Amino acid sequence: MLGLMQDWPLLIHRIIDHAAIQHANREVITRSIEGPFHTTTYADMRARSLKVAKRLAKEGVNQGDRIATLAWNTWRHMEVWYGVTGVGAVYHTLNPRLFEDQLIYIANHAEDRLMFLDLTFVDLMEKLQDRLPTVQRYIVLTDAAHMPQTSLRGAVAYEDWINEVDDDFAWVTVDENAAAGMCYTSGTTGNPKGVVYSHRSNVLHAMMCVAPDAIGLSSRDTVLPIVPMFHANSWSLAFSGPMSGARMVMPGMKLDGASVYELLEHGKVTITAAVPTVWLMLLQYMEANDLRPTTLERVVIGGSACPRSMIAAFESRYGISVRHAWGMTEMSPIGSSGVVKPDYGDLDQEALFDLKVKQGAAPFGVEMKITNDAGEALPWDGKTFGRLKTRGPAVARAYFRNEGGEILDADGFFDTGDVATIDPYGAMQITDRAKDVIKSGGEWISSIDIENLAVGHPDVAEAAVIGVAHPKWDERPLLVIVRKEGRTPDKAGILAWMDGKIAKWWMPDDVVFVEQIPHTATGKIQKMELREQFANYRLPTA
Repeated sequence: MLGLMQDWPLLIHRIIDHAAIQHANREVITRSIEGPFHTTTYADMRARSLKVAKRLAKEGVNQGDRIATLAWNTWRHMEVWYGVTGVGAVYHTLNPRLFEDQLIYIANHAEDRLMFLDLTFVDLMEKLQDRLPTVQRYIVLTDAAHMPQTSLRGAVAYEDWINEVDDDFAWVTVDENAAAGMCYTSGTTGNPKGVVYSHRSNVLHAMMCVAPDAIGLSSRDTVLPIVPMFHANSWSLAFSGPMSGARMVMPGMKLDGASVYELLEHGKVTITAAVPTVWLMLLQYMEANDLRPTTLERVVIGGSACPRSMIAAFESRYGISVRHAWGMTEMSPIGSSGVVKPDYGDLDQEALFDLKVKQGAAPFGVEMKITNDAGEALPWDGKTFGRLKTRGPAVARAYFRNEGGEILDADGFFDTGDVATIDPYGAMQITDRAKDVIKSGGEWISSIDIENLAVGHPDVAEAAVIGVAHPKWDERPLLVIVRKEGRTPDKAGILAWMDGKIAKWWMPDDVVFVEQIPHTATGKIQKMELREQFANYRLPTA
């Protein structure tokens, strides 16, 4: 016996349709690439997205064609996403922070047909276009007044391009399992791999994210998605924002502390999301200028582990609630959220900060387990380390063109490559990447825990920990530190400050100071490069 409910495919255009009907006049404010602030509404965005879809159809774009975007978070970029998916094609975000050869590999591997790009990337693509044979033309996300002279193939200003048609267009109906978007992994080992999102997975993921125990969005919120649309599917905010009817503030290209603070105040933002490096710049700017946000209530922090000191700064100094989240490109990307369940009872402030350091519990739609190297399930006791594996309707089952082969275990779980603990109430905490965990004397040491402790030192701007070869213990931790400007911490002072805060045998065997720590294109510490840099380093205890 089957249910007697309507067949209502989960297609992305339904999100912008809903926003335009139920939240027609809700604003989308952008710091434009040209400079001034721009304001539109969900109703206008839907109309312009229909024009994008109609113009793409006129361009000969077919269902399943990949359409590249090389752009910052703006209203135009969002319109392109909805227009591309609305014609049955696939948006493919390119990360401008990647190396040129990686960009070329990714665009060619995806066989992108068209490219939408911001003004800031015109020079770059003029240099690379001869190596991108599948890209037929370039649409620059600007108007005629700001359109530069360019040698790009078929170059046209976006506003001129969409104004060749009206918005009298019917969204193309596709299967809800059809591809809707693509994002490539950052490729820290080997070539980047393509993750392909479906309409269904994106809609379900957005529904998951608006829930109070995930990101938690409503029509009463104003959300600032600092996390780029080219980074892990924009953490769903390009979809969950319109789905919930939240007012949106799009940051454009300026993400320094002063610019982010201006956006928070100009847009009267209540909730925002970004990686820790962005919040570090904001906190330093506010501290230096004796400022505090007037409307901000919640901050979502993910992308890499959030230091306890950062959580304490937001909550104790500014009264802003922190939600520590975790995810991956392969998970659309949200996999957990640092919700404080009633099971924990009434915690004092210090215990609450300890809990919020964890990446939190999986929302409905994500299942987790931790296993040993043999694939055997490990206990949820909050202490046992294991390989973190996940499954769910918005978790990848394969990479584009089957790169990497079979990526699921016998039970359909995806190995995230992270090492984690899970406590009895389901709160997960990442302790390391599997390839970064330090194996000392047969035991594991979490580089992330040491890094988060070190960065809490008042004179430390950034910290990284790697394992260095040791003749007795196999590996021992080396702490690499970038000093805050004008500060002069030394090794003895750093180790003395850390003493008693972690297990004795976890204490770094040495501390070195550097001008900068290398990062990946997504802002994560590049441990591989650090290990190469210190490959011949000899610990004083060796």
